[in-house]
Amino acid sequence: MIVSSKKVSDTTAIRIYKNLLLPRLIENRMLYLLRQNRINKWFSGIGQEAISVGVPLSVDKNDYILPLHRNLGVFTTRNVPLYELFCQLFGRKDGFTSGRDRTFHFGNLHYKIVGMISHLASSMPVADGIALALKLKNKEQIVVSFCGDGATSEGDFHEALNLAGVWKLPVVFIIENNGYGLSTPVSEQYACENLVDRAPGYGIEGMLIDGNNFFEVEEAVTKARKMALQGNPVLIEAKTFRMRGHEEASGTFYVPDEEMERWESKDPIHRFEMWLLENGIFSGEDELEEIKEELRSSFEDELQRALNADEPEFDEKTERQLAGLKPQPKPGSNGQNWPESEKRMIDAIQLAHKQAFDEDDRYLLLGQDIAEYGGVFKVSEGFVERYGKDRIRNTPIIESGLIGSGIGLALEGLKPVLEVQFADFISCGFNQIVNNLSKGGYRWMPDMNITIRAPHGAGVGGGPFHSQSPEGWFMQFPGLRVLVPSNVEDAQNMLYTAFHDPNPVLFFEHKKLYRSIKSVTKDTCQIVDIESAAVVKSGSDASIITYGMGVHWALEIVEEYTARGIDIEIVDLRTLAPIDWDSITRSVQKTGRVLLLEEPSEVLGPMSEISAGITEKAFEYLDAPVIRCSSIHTPIPFNKKLEAGYLANSRLKEKLDLLLNY
Repeated sequence: MIVSSKKVSDTTAIRIYKNLLLPRLIENRMLYLLRQNRINKWFSGIGQEAISVGVPLSVDKNDYILPLHRNLGVFTTRNVPLYELFCQLFGRKDGFTSGRDRTFHFGNLHYKIVGMISHLASSMPVADGIALALKLKNKEQIVVSFCGDGATSEGDFHEALNLAGVWKLPVVFIIENNGYGLSTPVSEQYACENLVDRAPGYGIEGMLIDGNNFFEVEEAVTKARKMALQGNPVLIEAKTFRMRGHEEASGTFYVPDEEMERWESKDPIHRFEMWLLENGIFSGEDELEEIKEELRSSFEDELQRALNADEPEFDEKTERQLAGLKPQPKPGSNGQNWPESEKRMIDAIQLAHKQAFDEDDRYLLLGQDIAEYGGVFKVSEGFVERYGKDRIRNTPIIESGLIGSGIGLALEGLKPVLEVQFADFISCGFNQIVNNLSKGGYRWMPDMNITIRAPHGAGVGGGPFHSQSPEGWFMQFPGLRVLVPSNVEDAQNMLYTAFHDPNPVLFFEHKKLYRSIKSVTKDTCQIVDIESAAVVKSGSDASIITYGMGVHWALEIVEEYTARGIDIEIVDLRTLAPIDWDSITRSVQKTGRVLLLEEPSEVLGPMSEISAGITEKAFEYLDAPVIRCSSIHTPIPFNKKLEAGYLANSRLKEKLDLLLNY
């Protein structure tokens, strides 16, 4: 028996019932279509409707909801158009992702819904970012983020809850604890009695509720919303049960019969129907059946229309455009008469921040130790005094949470700049970058104006975990721009341009170059072309194609060859994604001999891709094999002598002679 703690009018009760019933009826129809092989997969939320419907009915229509794959009720209760929703579920052209992603892997900001990806808990840090944006804008809105019991073992769950508590965000996290992570029972997932017991450890409020009791869900969410708006994030654990398999093919054979029978009696819709009858809102089963028939009829036409809708047609150009980069910002004035001064690379990077942050208060800098401490390399020294703690924000040690929250901030129109303390640590945020961020535009997301800064590179005795050059890891993921400046002017203007780029940008800054090189540059940053390579030195006998620190290695060694009358061209790629194949091909055509120089190790470094591309695009111009000069295929050693032997420049003369003597 369920009981409401407040008086509910007949009109409201019927409205609630219809909202609960609609996703159940749609799901039953989907299961029928699945048996007919008209759809190929379904993740059922049958038995969990009190949560997925109770949440949107208990929050404001402008509050964000980040649902999962058992939350059809969120979409139907938010009145997402059924034809487009069905097309999404069927993979049709008129779906929200036009067949490019499955079922509930989509969002729509008009309905304040931010969809999931398959990687558990990954949307929870995104919720933090949205909530921070709402807080900074003083909006009376909250964010509700769903997760399952299985996701509570993931790192993103813990990072998100911790960050919400530290920043006192207007966010409510809801655990739909249905007893099983696919087939693994909760007894094998966690050792505490209830998952909500973790809440005090994060400094947030916890609530344990019966997730199959609509009124209990409504009361808890209503209370949690008020608390969240007051800066007290909440974790709600809703005990529930799914009556079907994780997805239909997996079945429920692992659930004991007595457990299934116990939860069948707690079916949220059955319990609500009993409440309706006991309170005289309906007089009998016939009236309930009339409502069901009315709702079945209400969506059948749209469902049939979606079943008959067009499949998407593959067009390679369209697919590449959607997955690729949006146009770079257009270059502005050349600043011919602007004042100039000598700067180190770190000064140039600071200048880019200051100019962008002065011009637009939507920019925020987030990262470890970047506020009062100024960052480990002092890039942000003095920033917190200039812009305040709201815009220069220390984070806990949470690379995944950092990048996920950046996605949420960007969804609300802010422009986050995220500093990964050392590029080596970017691996801890890999999933958010390659699965959530890079694929966003292809799937459904608006522009992601996010800049991720990462100090990389060896030569400073940092050892295996503070010296890596991981920039090549991200070249294969469309939708990401990867920039690596080699000089002061590029560091200044390429970073400033990245801040204005509608694409996610990974900006790698070589630690050894921060204070070791100087140049006279304009005192005002400008938008520049960030998709083209640069010919640093023109030549005719051979080409060294490189980037970053490699440019300096090349410049040092070519002086010796110039003295011998050998004219070597140096090409600075500047950007690894996209690759400027035109500049590469022109240089190969001009010299006929190519040495590819890189700091990363020889296996699957960026130059592996450049080598393959030259073979495909410029083979006819070659007078010798393409030769790579890379660091060796080992971790980076700590000892300076060992490190010197590891690095590519220790073999540069040998490789260059091999090329020239072929």
